[in-house]
Amino acid sequence: MKNLPSTIALGIRRGNIEIRQFMRQRESVVFTLLFPVMLMAIFGSVFKDNIAPGVNYSQYFVAGMIASGLVNTGFQGLAITIPMERDAGSLKRLRGTPMPVASYFIGKTILVLASMVTSLILLLVGGVLLFGVNLPTAPSKWIMFTWLTILGTASCTALGIAFSAVPKSGRGASAVVSPVVIILQFFSGVFFIFTQLPPWMQQFASLFPLKWLCQGMRSVFLPDSFASQEVAHSWETGKTALILAVWLVVGLVFSARTFKWERS
Repeated sequence: MKNLPSTIALGIRRGNIEIRQFMRQRESVVFTLLFPVMLMAIFGSVFKDNIAPGVNYSQYFVAGMIASGLVNTGFQGLAITIPMERDAGSLKRLRGTPMPVASYFIGKTILVLASMVTSLILLLVGGVLLFGVNLPTAPSKWIMFTWLTILGTASCTALGIAFSAVPKSGRGASAVVSPVVIILQFFSGVFFIFTQLPPWMQQFASLFPLKWLCQGMRSVFLPDSFASQEVAHSWETGKTALILAVWLVVGLVFSARTFKWERS
């Protein structure tokens, strides 16, 4: 009797299926992968002034769009597609197969990682070619970029799975999830200079991970001198890591407690 594939092996297979299904959905591909690049092209073309010595708006904006891309691929993507799969009965059928539960979530994580890497490449290449965005040269910057991306992706993925229990139906999932993401984008300094936002808006945004992802990415793509123009006059790297880790734990706890395989 042949041994059954391991949980990880099944998760990888499931991830390949998730990627193929995603690529067949043209609207999702355009919104997830190309929409951030389109926004960068629009805002980068409209706002061309320097916001600080040696820092133009495009350099600032690409950091926010990278952070926002992690939220789009992780949180928003899963919080919308999982309710749709639940309505269609896909989750109920998967639950009745011998596939371990963990393999399903591994597959979703692989989809998020593939989408995230593609989105990052498109944003960085587009920023460099279209707007002359300067990429970091110090190895320490790329090390920080790596752990920020990994921790941010993990947090957003866990929160997306947890939030998928909120929409009452797959049809209404986009109407519930998208406004949350758009509001956080405006409040967190993705489209505007964060320190120019009203203080109450800054304090509200500080409760959520997107603000800290944006600030962390600015510490990677902007010169260290720009840290003096942040609210705390520093990058607050340790605090960024702590808050993202806390949100990761929150997402994991709520995912385990509230995830639904079928409609109530």
